[in-house]
Amino acid sequence: MFNALIVEKDDEGKTHAKLQKVSEDALPDGNVLVNVEYSTLNYKDGLCLGPGGGLVRNYPHVPGIDLAGTVETSEDTRYAPGDKVVLTGWRVGEAHWGGYSQKARVNGDWLVPLQEGMSNRQAMAVGTAGFTAMLAVLALEDHGLKPGDGPVLVTGAAGGVGSVATAILAKRGYEVAGVTGRPETAGYLQSLGAQTIVPREELAETVKRPLEKETWAGCIDAVGGDMLARVLGQMKYGGSVAAVGLAGGAQLPATVIPFLLRGVNLLGIDSVMQPYGNRLRAWERLQRDLPLEKLEAMIQPATLSDLPLLGSNILKGHVKGRVVVDVNA
Repeated sequence: MFNALIVEKDDEGKTHAKLQKVSEDALPDGNVLVNVEYSTLNYKDGLCLGPGGGLVRNYPHVPGIDLAGTVETSEDTRYAPGDKVVLTGWRVGEAHWGGYSQKARVNGDWLVPLQEGMSNRQAMAVGTAGFTAMLAVLALEDHGLKPGDGPVLVTGAAGGVGSVATAILAKRGYEVAGVTGRPETAGYLQSLGAQTIVPREELAETVKRPLEKETWAGCIDAVGGDMLARVLGQMKYGGSVAAVGLAGGAQLPATVIPFLLRGVNLLGIDSVMQPYGNRLRAWERLQRDLPLEKLEAMIQPATLSDLPLLGSNILKGHVKGRVVVDVNA
């Protein structure tokens, strides 16, 4: 028996999360059994822990959209007992039991080996948010962005994706401008490498003019909604926006003018169904380009019993950096 945070739905349709003892027989199908060491808390996890269950497809359920641990048993020849592995995406924590459990049975195709020089704790300080941030940086650079082109904007910069994106871009030599609605996070963002702090209210207004002054050479947008629409009109000619989040809503109240008259590229980043080669490339670049010494400043440690409250807080925008969950604490 082992501990897992189980979400169940009652007869009235309300969900409840509770730490329970679980046997291996209860785990879903998969060809690799992992002893989980760390997971994280992401916005999707907050939704799954919320009263409506969010993205959960079946009950009882174990949230946690990523995990890092050690292989216990494997029917996949790529992994042997004792191997350190990382999992992000593939609807783990939504359709398949996720990382808020001391054991997880998963498909070997969903895993990647832990990068040399990185611990499992560091891997989850990166987690799905950092993996997504790296995918966004790669997408911008694949579309021509390079240091010296001009300032790169990061919206939602104090959050999980934004924190890692800021640190990566700064290490690679970009001039980073971080958007935040909390003035108290300015010092934190500057410690990660942001050179400019942009108050959220400067970009929170709805679009009044489809084109504004050309300001940003690139953007990683973790907010969406009105803010994304506003940023599109401020992009330099040929600039790209990598959009990774919908915290501000899925609607985009923009026109086609930035795309037609300035050649702006809107790049959608999905961390879930990434082919193995893309995932491995992103993790290799994370190990190389993310200043691991800055990870500690991003980490908010947590245990499984902390997650119901933290899940509520992340939906309210009250969580800074990366919540790293020690599932054995």
